[in-house]
Amino acid sequence: MSKKQKTIQNEITLSGVGLHTGNEVTMVFKPAPENHGFAFKRVDLEGEPVIEAKAEYVTNTQRGTNLEKNGVQIQTSEHVLAAAVGLDIDNLLIEVNASEPPIMDGSSKFFIEALEEAGIIEQEAEVEEYVVKEIISYKDEVTGSEIILMPADEYQITTMVDFGTKILGTQNATLDKISDFKEEISAARTFSFLHEIEMLLENDLIKGGDLNNAIVYVDKELSDSTMQKLKKAFNKENITVKPNGVLDNLTLHWANEAARHKLLDVIGDLALTGTRIRGKVIANKPGHSVNTTFAKKLAKIIKQEKRNNVPTYDLNQPPLMDIHKIMDILPHRPPFLLIDRIIELSDKHVVGMKNVTMNEDFFVGHFPGAPVMPGVLQVEAMAQCGGVLVLNTVPDPENYLTYFMKMDNVKFKQKVLPGDTLIFKSELITPIRRGIAHMQAYAYANGKLVCEAELMAQISKVK
Repeated sequence: MSKKQKTIQNEITLSGVGLHTGNEVTMVFKPAPENHGFAFKRVDLEGEPVIEAKAEYVTNTQRGTNLEKNGVQIQTSEHVLAAAVGLDIDNLLIEVNASEPPIMDGSSKFFIEALEEAGIIEQEAEVEEYVVKEIISYKDEVTGSEIILMPADEYQITTMVDFGTKILGTQNATLDKISDFKEEISAARTFSFLHEIEMLLENDLIKGGDLNNAIVYVDKELSDSTMQKLKKAFNKENITVKPNGVLDNLTLHWANEAARHKLLDVIGDLALTGTRIRGKVIANKPGHSVNTTFAKKLAKIIKQEKRNNVPTYDLNQPPLMDIHKIMDILPHRPPFLLIDRIIELSDKHVVGMKNVTMNEDFFVGHFPGAPVMPGVLQVEAMAQCGGVLVLNTVPDPENYLTYFMKMDNVKFKQKVLPGDTLIFKSELITPIRRGIAHMQAYAYANGKLVCEAELMAQISKVK
C-alpha cells in the first residue's frame, strides 16, 4: 500500500544554545513542498543559503555530523533529522540563525514536541521508499565499527555499543518500528566520557554544554584541576560523581541510554540518504564517521538502482493492451509501429514493451554485419508509448495525431540488439494541458537502462 508524503502544517520556533559554539540559536521548522526532503537554511547569512540534508555534504564528523555546501556550514544536524524521521515526516525546511541547531537537552525530545505541536499533515505525492533486497554493509577496519542493512518488512534499527570501559560496558538497543521512536528513543541524551570532556574544555569546544544536555561518564580519576574546570564550565558550585559513574545530579532515563542515543544518531545520520528505508539496520559500535560513510554508500546505491529501476511484470498475465488495442489508439502502422504491448497505464504513467527481432526493417541497412537498433528509433518507441498515455485522455483517439515538440537530455547507455526485449516507461513531469505532454521516458533491456530522454509532444486533431 502506498503512503503519502508528510510535512508540518504550521511553522514553529525553538530557541536554545549550540552545544559547541555556546551561542544563542533560534530555529524555525517550516512546512516544505512535496519531494523537497529535509534542508537547512542559514537566515543569518547573506542570501540565506540552503544546505540540503544529503550525505554528499558531510565534511566533518568529529563532534557530530557537520554539513558544508559552498563554504556554508551546518553543525550537529543529526538530532533534528532523527526527530523528523521518527515522526514520519518527509519534507521540512529548518531555518537557523547560526551554524548549529540548539542542543536543548541533548536528545530529540524537544524537536519531537515542537513538530507535533506544528501539526503533521499528508501531502498528495507518494512516499519514495528504498526497499532493501540484499545485504549491504560497510566496515571501518581501523575502529571495527560496522553497519549492515538487510531486508525487512519495515525500517528497524539495532545498535550495539562497546566502549571498552568498565563504567559503560556493552549495551544494545533496538527499535522495531519507527512509530516507537517518540516513546523509546527520542529522549535519549548525548553522552561523553570525562577524558573527552577534558580535551573539549582545553580546546574551547564545549561552550554550550552543561550537565543537563550531556551525560558525562567518569572513566578515570577526577583530579582537583579538572574539577575546578568543570565547575567553571558548567557554572556549578559543586560537582560529584554518582555511584553509577555519571557526573553530578543527572538521572539516566534508561540503563542503556547510551545505546539508545547511538540509535538516535544512526537514524539522524541515515536520513542523509534522502530516501526512506525499508530494511533492518544492525550497527555495531556506530559513530558519525561510519554512519555517514555508510549513508554515502547507500545514497549511491539508491541512485544507481533508481536509474536501473526496470519495471517488473508477469509475462504470463495478459497485457493491458495487445497490438490490436494499441492500433486502435495510435495512428502508427508497421513497419513504424514500435511497441507490441502496454503493461501498465495510469493517468500519470505508462509502461510498454517491444520485442526486438532480426526481422526489423531497419536492420537491413543499420550495420547488417553487426545489427544495432538505431537510437532515434528507441526515442521514437518511447514517444509512441507516451502517445498511448496522452491519447488515452481523449474519447476518440483515432481522430488525433501526435507530434514531437521537443526532446531534451537524451542519453544512450547500452546497445540494443536483436533478441532484446525493450521495456519503456514514461512518466508525466507536468499534468497534460491543451494536449501537450511533458514526459520523462526510459527504455530498459536485460535489466539495464539503455536510453533516457525528456520528451514533449502534442496531440492534434486530424483535419
